[in-house]
This record gives sequence, C-alpha cells and structure tokens, in this order.
Amino acid sequence: MKHLQKFLVAVMMVMAMSSHAQDDNNPWAISFGVNAVDTKTSANGGHNFLDRHFSQPFAVNDNWNVLPSVSYISVSKYLGDNFSFGLQGSLNKINKFVNFAPTTTGHDSRGYVVTNPGDLMYYGVDATVKYSFMSLIKSKIIDPNIHFGGGYTFFGKNSYGTVNPGAGLTFWFTENIGLSLESTYKKSFGERNSSASAPNAPSYFQHTAGFTFKFGGKDTDGDGIYDKDDACPTVAGLKQFKGCPDTDGDGIIDSLDACPDVAGLAALNGCPDKDGDGVADKDDACPDVAGLAAFKGCPDTDGDGVTDASDKCPTVSGPKENAGCPWPDTDGDGVLDKDDKCPDVKGTVANHGCPEVSDETMSKLNQYAKTILFDTAKSTFQKQTFPVLQSITSILKEYPSAKFSIEGHTDSDGKDAANQKLSEDRAGAVVNYLVTNGIDSSRLTSVGFGESKPIDTNKTKAGKAKNRRVEVKLVK
Repeated sequence: MKHLQKFLVAVMMVMAMSSHAQDDNNPWAISFGVNAVDTKTSANGGHNFLDRHFSQPFAVNDNWNVLPSVSYISVSKYLGDNFSFGLQGSLNKINKFVNFAPTTTGHDSRGYVVTNPGDLMYYGVDATVKYSFMSLIKSKIIDPNIHFGGGYTFFGKNSYGTVNPGAGLTFWFTENIGLSLESTYKKSFGERNSSASAPNAPSYFQHTAGFTFKFGGKDTDGDGIYDKDDACPTVAGLKQFKGCPDTDGDGIIDSLDACPDVAGLAALNGCPDKDGDGVADKDDACPDVAGLAAFKGCPDTDGDGVTDASDKCPTVSGPKENAGCPWPDTDGDGVLDKDDKCPDVKGTVANHGCPEVSDETMSKLNQYAKTILFDTAKSTFQKQTFPVLQSITSILKEYPSAKFSIEGHTDSDGKDAANQKLSEDRAGAVVNYLVTNGIDSSRLTSVGFGESKPIDTNKTKAGKAKNRRVEVKLVK
C-alpha cells in the first residue's frame, strides 16, 4: 500500500503538470497505456557498448516486464516551436531481472541469466522535454519525436534518479486521437546490483504503448475553427473566410455582401446578374440576353465591337469601318489584302504580309551554296552544280520580298587581284543564273571578297577547299 500511495501521488502530479507534443490549437494532451521495463541494457556482457546496450531489444518473452493493464499515464502542455514539456507516472512489477553470469547454471548462449528478484514493485515519475518532427515532415498522421529528461525510479525498496533520452512515434487517427509508441533509455545514478543478482539501481529501457488524446482548443461557435483563429468566433462560418459566414454561398462574407440572402457576384458586391454577362440586372439594357458592359449588357455575337443590331455581318467579325464585315485576307496570314505586300503568299504581320526568312532557311541556302562547283579558275559552272542552283532558286521564290547578297570567296593561290576578280565573277555568275530563272534582279546583289575572308587555313588542301566558296546573306 505504501508504494501504491506513491504511484497515486505521481499520477496526481502528472495530471496537474505534464506534457506530450501537441500544437497551438490543442495544447493539452493526456496519454495512457501499457509500459514495459527491460533491465538487460545494464547487465554488462556483449562484445562492445552497442552490443551490450542495444542487442536483443525486443526479447519480449525473455526480458520484458509487463503488467496486463493500464500502467502509465501522462498529461501534456505544448510550449511552442514543436516543443512540449511534461511528467509521466508509471508502475510495473519486476519478475524478470537480467544478469550477465556466464558461469551460472541456466545462462543462455550469450551468458545471460534471467531471474525473478521477488516480484518487485516498480514506480517511476519522469519529467520530459519533447521535440516533434511532425510539422517539419509536413504530415498530419505520422508524428515522430525525440525527448530528453530526468526522473526518479522506485525499484522495490530502492529509489534513485535517472537521465532519460528517448524517441517515439505517434499515429494520429484524427486531429485529437492517436496511438503513441515510445522507448526511453533511463540511465541510473547508482550501483546496479546490491549482491550477485539482487537489483539495486539498474539502468533500463522503458517502452510504452498507449492512446493519446489532445484537447484544450476552444471553438465557441462549433464551426471547426478555433477561437484564436476565428474572425467571427460567436457565429459559425467557413474556414476560407476565417470562420465568418457566407449565408448565400456566393463566396462573399455576409458583412461585405450587399445581397447576403441571394447568391450574386463579387464584382457586383454579391448581387445577382440574371444573364451572367457581368452587368447588374438593374443596369442591363438586355437583362435576359448575355451581352457586354460596353453596350449596356447587349450582345455582340462576333465580338467585333459592333452590336448585333448595327452589324451587317453579326456572326462574322469585321471592323466598324466596314459595318462589322471583315476585310479579305486571301493568303490567310493575318494581314489584310489592303495592307499585304505579298497578298498571294502567306507571310507575317511584322513583314507586312510577306514571309520572313528564318535562320534555318539561311543555313539551308548556304549548305547548297557551299556545293556550287566552278570550272577551274573560271566563273562557269560544272555540270553537277545545276541541281544545286535550281534548289537555291526554288527557296528564293518562296520569299518574294526578301533581298539577298551573293558573296564570292577564293583561297590564297594566285595573285590577289586575280582572286578578287574571280570571286566577283563567280558571285555575278550565280546572280545571273538566279535572275535568268525567275528571281527579280532588284532582290539580288553580288560582291567578291577574293582571298580576304578565309574560314579555314590556306596551308592545307582541305582548308583551301573550304575557302573557295559562295555564301548567301540576307539583306535586312
């Protein structure tokens, strides 16, 4: 009875002071369940520190002392920034005490012996600071934590202090109810054994499993929003409006709604618009037909800025200057024929209706140009070059407004003056071919650069071959 009184006092202290990890909305929590005490961790033996303290952590049947009833209870208070503080009271009965006794009869393969020290009663009171990782991992269900604290253990007739590091995991079934699992290593200040096998002040692991209930949040109007976050704490409302009501469900809170009992539009201060055209019914000249604000709610079917009543082409968009009918655009390039410099060829607005020459097209032209072959030291074409010239001609015809410069280049063999003239003659020969085959001469110019602009070394045969070339440039 003496020890039971101690435990009841501990429980009362816990109920008054203790804490698990909660949150601002529900700062208090109470937990209760089953605890298990395992004394193997301080029994020595093992190959090293980790082996001695942490091997066989779940030898439940062999090493754990468990009462088949509620054997711990705690109450908790949230401190802020994921920290909580509290006390825990627990009781147990020690009928499994683990010793390392490799010379004793009955030891296991590792040299450990489990004895009953006489069904000693165990009581513990512990203070804990806990840190929850739940908000950091952004979970609403899984709540891992670490904790550290100290406590006082009553072990039979002996009592001693402990330092208590540990970790735990809570699974929240709802916002307020969860299943909590924790393991705590309780390092004692005292001798483990008073004799060969009788316990005195052992260090031990304590494991707990139980239910946690969070509470303490106030919600006066019962709308699921706690008063501290509720802008209208005495009137049930919606979360998206910080707890304030929207009676007609139009997305405008009643205090800002000019028509709080009839669903309306935010742009109209919550009042209705029967035809849904954005013009309030009281201002709508055509309240039963959706229209435009610019026309006092009357329609412009083709959206050309001319009301249907005045539009000679009400279903086809056109300018006001043409009574709402469209100007023609023969090539469909978005430039009206009246403004299109290439009305029969699809182009771009920026180029006045004519097609723009792309970098890809220029690259293709120059790939062809590089394969133009002339007779040696002449400006006449070799026979196999004519298909290439025809391909260049076809491309230029696709861009009837674009202007091009044909440039001739030579290698460094021969005299500068001769190379200059040869480059000019060859560029001129290409221009003459293009003009003869239908390209307007006003679109073409030719220039020769001789050997002045090499693109490779003139010291090798391959380099010279690259330098003997024709290039096509777009004139902008």
